[in-house]
Formats: sequence, structure tokens, C-alpha cells
Amino acid sequence: MKESIEITTGSTGETFDLGQRFGQLIDKPLVIALTGDLGSGKTALVKGIAEGLGVPPEYPVTSPTFNLVNEYDGRLRLFHVDLYRLAGPGDAADIGLEDIIDGEGVTAIEWAERLDGADFFPDVAIDIRTAGENERIFSLNFYGPGVRNLVGGIKQ
Repeated sequence: MKESIEITTGSTGETFDLGQRFGQLIDKPLVIALTGDLGSGKTALVKGIAEGLGVPPEYPVTSPTFNLVNEYDGRLRLFHVDLYRLAGPGDAADIGLEDIIDGEGVTAIEWAERLDGADFFPDVAIDIRTAGENERIFSLNFYGPGVRNLVGGIKQ
């Protein structure tokens, strides 16, 4: 099964709200691949996902550009991965990405296009396009039968 949804947000707050709704719907480990230009809203979306997963507000969600991976405890553990500084899929092994993906948490991967050519199959792929100063277009692609609840919940 592959299903696609396109959603437009008009502000960082709306992007956060979309992520929060998405995080509330997640009920099992999954991998989310995020692509989009610098400043398109990937981290804002992940911040919302973290809140939806119940990550306590005293643990601020920040971009892991220099750490490469940040981990947060919530209803499900969230692994926030940023591949911006990686040269290619071979470098992902150095940070243990395969173990993270195969683990028992939700993995949100910014700059997932750096994994092109690797054996990488996300449950959800989200491409974010900038359509104006504050407007963003989210193309959400859902793969497999285990994400049906996400598709239905996001469409509401």
C-alpha cells in the first residue's frame, strides 16, 4: 500500500501543529524520512512530533546537526537524526543508523536524501517545499499496511 497526502501550512506554528497531530497518531515504532531545503520546516515538524509523542517540555527538541542523533523519551522513544553533514549512505553506518532504525522507537531522519542508494525503506516519507515566506507544502507518502491509522488521522 502506498498512499499520499498533500498539506499546506501557513506558519511555523501550523507546521508544529501538523507534527503534533502526527505524533499523537503514532502507536508503534516507525521510520520517517524528511527531505526539503534548508529552513523548510523539518525541525519544526519534528518538534511537534515530539510533543505528540509525549516528550516532556523540559527537554527541548533541537536540530541534531552537530550531534547527528538526539534521543528523547516519550510515550515512544524518539530518535531525531540529522544527516546534513554526512557525505553519503556509507557514513550512516558510522553513527549506527541501522541499529536506530531497527530499534523500538520512532526515528525521524532529516536530510534523508543523503541515504539515496542505500537499502533504506521508510514507513513515511515527507518532502517539504517552500511556497512563500511562511507557507510550506508537505507531501506525505505512507508505505505499508501498518500506517493506515496515520493516513486516516492526518486526513481528518
